[in-house]
Amino acid sequence: MRTLVTSAVVGMVVAALSIGPVAAGGDDHDHDRARAALERGEVLPLRTILDKVEREHPGKVVEVELEREHGRWIYEIRLLRSGGALVRLDVDARDGTVLGVRSRGDNGGKR
Repeated sequence: MRTLVTSAVVGMVVAALSIGPVAAGGDDHDHDRARAALERGEVLPLRTILDKVEREHPGKVVEVELEREHGRWIYEIRLLRSGGALVRLDVDARDGTVLGVRSRGDNGGKR
């Protein structure tokens, strides 16, 4: 099951990197820049990020995006918790630090 989830997440990241430039204003080379950042060691591999996040934030990963914001790479990870709450984590792609947590469904608002 974990392999299936990992495969699905990797597929979503590839898809997000492929369509991201269109939504972001047409920079056709964003996915190439993200891949190069990984090769240069500017970002951690997704599996490393997910392993760290899963220890502190249990839930099923339903979506992952890698974006460049204000000069740094951010993984946006959406989790579905067992009680039905949808949680969005903003994670620094360089070191795996969780920068922000927002949830809907368990408190009726943001956390």
